Amino acid sequence: MTQTSYSPGLHQLLTLSVPNSNKLTAAQDFVLFTDTILQKYQLEKVGVVVHSFENDSFTIAVCLKESHICIHTWPEYNQLTMDIYLCNYLQDNTAKVKTIANDYIEYFQADVIKNFEINR
Repeated sequence: MTQTSYSPGLHQLLTLSVPNSNKLTAAQDFVLFTDTILQKYQLEKVGVVVHSFENDSFTIAVCLKESHICIHTWPEYNQLTMDIYLCNYLQDNTAKVKTIANDYIEYFQADVIKNFEINR
């Protein structure tokens, strides 16, 4: 395989306001939803780490062959932060990252507080 240029990919960082804090304490529901995202977009999971805190907030890191999806929740503030990054090794995944971010925004019925896009 010979490529003339390489663009490492889009890294999207989100801070969301979530009206229903129940979704911010439902780590297993998030994992199940993420599994549907991975199937929908043909992404390959290579590992997942789930950590729940005393107040049932959670931090989850999903390692992908294509990079990662991470989330940190703060139910006491009705907020979360997400980190979605897909590299562009074999194809341009820029649009896929943006669509995945929108799928999560819809899942949480969230308002966007911050949305940073970093072309790596």
